[in-house]
Amino acid sequence: MPNLPKPRFGRTGRSRLDHVASPPEPEAPDVEVIEAQGVRWVHVPRPRPAHRAWLEEHFDFHPLDYEDVFSRNQRPKIDEYDSYLFIVLHFPRFDKQIQRLNAAELDIFVGPDFLITLPNEILPPIEYLFERCRRNEEMREQYFARGTGYLLYKVLDDCVDAAFPMLAKMGNKLERIEDDIFEGRSKEVVRDISNVKQEIINFRKIVRPQRAVIADLERTKKRFMSDELDIYFDDINDASERIWQMLEGYKETVEALEVTNESVLSHQLNDVLRFLTALSLVFLPLTLITGIWGMNVRVPGEGQISAFWIILAAIVALGAGMIAFFHRRGWL
Repeated sequence: MPNLPKPRFGRTGRSRLDHVASPPEPEAPDVEVIEAQGVRWVHVPRPRPAHRAWLEEHFDFHPLDYEDVFSRNQRPKIDEYDSYLFIVLHFPRFDKQIQRLNAAELDIFVGPDFLITLPNEILPPIEYLFERCRRNEEMREQYFARGTGYLLYKVLDDCVDAAFPMLAKMGNKLERIEDDIFEGRSKEVVRDISNVKQEIINFRKIVRPQRAVIADLERTKKRFMSDELDIYFDDINDASERIWQMLEGYKETVEALEVTNESVLSHQLNDVLRFLTALSLVFLPLTLITGIWGMNVRVPGEGQISAFWIILAAIVALGAGMIAFFHRRGWL
């Protein structure tokens, strides 16, 4: 692999780094490079310390940027330097092992003739785009000929668009939950509602901080990208806003479904309490009758078998009459 040039980079507000000659190239596992039309795309999935050594040998990026790349939980941001941009973005990624939506961080260095992508987790949209550019010469020439700005647009556009299938699945889950609620499976959907609600919360936590970053990208990109790309980055900004609006709609929907499900459960509980109350009222006078004639004192009809049948018939008639009355009133 040929040595990459080491441009002199400095940042407004930070000290400029001196140019250092490139020593022999170190071993750098998993570093992939595509070069065409004077543009170089360096892709480093899941960067490790060995990758940092390789990058430091070929690029004079600011040490704080390297710290951001190899640290965790960086917030989305854009750092503007004299000769390059450093961009940190987060994209949703579903972890099948823990069955949870997590944020995958993507660190990007953009210069006049290079693009470096460093995702901390495997992002299928980037892997797919990189592989297509490597295998398809026509596509590689088409994308690279328009400069690093257009290549950055394709990377971000594919990553942003990958969120829409996730949102579609989330919408399908909400529709199934709604059907289950009104089909009488309210108790079973309580956990489903909680899971979808957690997914929406995680999705919003990922998307919210970087909305301003994507919007600000339209301003900062002008130093390295032509004005004709404005419409493309506007499209990314619009897609990001659509994602946020869909999440807002899903948030309102799941809250409404949760309230509806609680209302259905409360209604079912009220039905049970009404039935038990009516049943208690039916047996209350019957218990009173048997209690009176079961007292250890002399009562009318004592010692006569006919009195037993009369009292029993009265209990049956009274119970049947009360059940019929409650049923007619809709209480049973």
